[in-house]
Amino acid sequence: MSETPVTSPGAAEAAPSPDTTGAYAIIEASGQQFWIQNDRYLDLDRIAAEEGETITLENVLLVKDAKGTTVGQPYVSGATVVLKVMAHRRGQKIIVYKMRPKKKTRRKNGHRQELTRVMVQSISVSGKTIG
Repeated sequence: MSETPVTSPGAAEAAPSPDTTGAYAIIEASGQQFWIQNDRYLDLDRIAAEEGETITLENVLLVKDAKGTTVGQPYVSGATVVLKVMAHRRGQKIIVYKMRPKKKTRRKNGHRQELTRVMVQSISVSGKTIG
């Protein structure tokens, strides 16, 4: 009698991880670090650039390609990332509610972050495009 593994019908499969087999980079922008790949978009804090304009970032912390991984100290020398501005947007509304108990003071504020959606066009190290 052969035994087969039994799984419950409601068991969830593991969530797919990002495609780490391709080339990627970790950049610093807007005081935060972002994991990026070619032809993917991300939302950054508002950038003073027009829609359709391309911008170049040189704050590249790490680059991984077929040859291996290059870690900067703090930045990878000669590495640049070209981004195309797709749109200027606003983030999801966040409600800030402050209350002092027994004092009858309440304050309710809302906030929406100003964002810029950018598309990663190329990641290059020393003039050579990766990925």
